[in-house]
Amino acid sequence: MRKELNYFYIDGEYGGDQDWFRDPMMKLGGCGAATAMDSSICFDRYKGTEISPLDVHNLTRRDYVKFSKVMKPYLAPRWSGINRLDIYIDGYGKYLRDRGEHRITMTELPGGTPEAAAFDAVKRQIDGGYVIPTLVLFHRNPAMRDYVWHWFIVNGYEEGDRNGKKEARIRTATYGDSEWVDFHTFWDTGYDEKGGMVLYHLA
Repeated sequence: MRKELNYFYIDGEYGGDQDWFRDPMMKLGGCGAATAMDSSICFDRYKGTEISPLDVHNLTRRDYVKFSKVMKPYLAPRWSGINRLDIYIDGYGKYLRDRGEHRITMTELPGGTPEAAAFDAVKRQIDGGYVIPTLVLFHRNPAMRDYVWHWFIVNGYEEGDRNGKKEARIRTATYGDSEWVDFHTFWDTGYDEKGGMVLYHLA
């Protein structure tokens, strides 16, 4: 079974891309802000909110970069990065309140959550039409190097049996691109210090 959410393209790229940012610090460490921006666009396009300053049905790279300047004060890059789920929730929550949006709430799904329970949460969120802001800190698998100390979006899942073995994958969106990642590989970072996911709820 596969479930993918509708997403968006900007100038041919899949979602936003922090490499577009002109601010050197945002280009280096603006992944949390970019994740919140992409979340805002998805809420406006598919949940009927009005929380981004963009025309979400006519997106351009130039306007996306302007949006980054709006989001930066709420999720600004810092020395240690936005390395905890609560920092993201606090920053994006303040942005939402300042935009007059009080129906969206967020809860933490820590990286130490058992794998089966975490994947069940992924399925519930995607089935409910919510993208999932996701944070990876350290990871022992070289295949995950592009996600180390990085915020990104999960917007799909797939599960099934192959040769008698259950498999589960998630679809990621970051740097204007997307790929399918094995969930077990993703979730089993091999480190005690973990990231996790932020779960959205719209009342």
